[in-house]
Amino acid sequence: MKQPWIHNAKTDGWFILSPPFIILLVIFVFQKQIQGLENHYSFYTWLFLIVFVDVAHVYSTLFKTYFVKAEIQKRKLLYYGIPLLSWILGLILYQLGSLTFWSVLALIAVFHFIRQQYGFMRIYARSERNNWSKKTDEVAIYSATVFPMLYWFKTERDFNWFVKNEFQWFENIPDYVPLLRILYFIILSVWIFKTVIEISETKQINLPKNALIIGTYLSWYFGIVYFNNDVVFTLLNVISHGIPYVALVYIREIKQKEPTQLNHLSVFKSTFGVLLFIAVIFTFAFFEEFLWEILVWREHLSWDFKLSEFWFQLLIPLLVVPQLTHYLLDGFIWRKPKNG
Repeated sequence: MKQPWIHNAKTDGWFILSPPFIILLVIFVFQKQIQGLENHYSFYTWLFLIVFVDVAHVYSTLFKTYFVKAEIQKRKLLYYGIPLLSWILGLILYQLGSLTFWSVLALIAVFHFIRQQYGFMRIYARSERNNWSKKTDEVAIYSATVFPMLYWFKTERDFNWFVKNEFQWFENIPDYVPLLRILYFIILSVWIFKTVIEISETKQINLPKNALIIGTYLSWYFGIVYFNNDVVFTLLNVISHGIPYVALVYIREIKQKEPTQLNHLSVFKSTFGVLLFIAVIFTFAFFEEFLWEILVWREHLSWDFKLSEFWFQLLIPLLVVPQLTHYLLDGFIWRKPKNG
């Protein structure tokens, strides 16, 4: 069977499929050291995981959108309207309270993370017929991501998506976890059984699709349900999401395009270009997070700079525009044309 790689086995394997497996292996081997990591190396974990992976992956979207002149010309309303909409939405939400603002943003982020896993699965299943097997894969990928989040909503976790109590809206809902756990393992069992039967009958296996689904089950279950640790959650959540996304953008928008299609972005195609690509998104990420740190959080850098509540109400929604724009744009920029 010809495998439906996005680029090739080596690139897909290392940068898209392997991150959850590698990180989970590291977590189990160095479990005690990792669980105590935040207390001793909080600045470095923040710099590497949050700035250089999580925030940086947001800015990789620039190479598919705002850095591509033809794309901007084609959909001006979308690319100029979404950032404005993001700021206005942020202003409105912040007026309803800081917790409401962060809670809504967290739910949008969760949806974005879930849809990314579904999107990757659809890419790797693109050559398959739309039958019951494909539907089972879709149910499985949603089960792998939605169950851990619903579990989080009803149980005490020692980590947050953005801020403490962001999911407190679900406190008054009756406890659904026991029933949900049964349903989760039923779906997982059905998917495993379906996959085994399929392989035995066809003597073929879609390696990247099945690796993607298994990796999603493992990273979300162990990152949210099994372990209750902030660093473990951040490692699995951020790396398993951020690195594959950056790899997809580089592969699709630079590596697989001809220099004539890229115009001024052709400089990023070489080996030096990969490093330059990474340097660009790192720079944007560091600048944004530096502003967050000195103006809002003040957790890792000392800076005697205080703002009134009025300016916070304008500034925080503005600072969140790149992230919210990334979440909202993602629902449009990866859609395959119906006639394509």
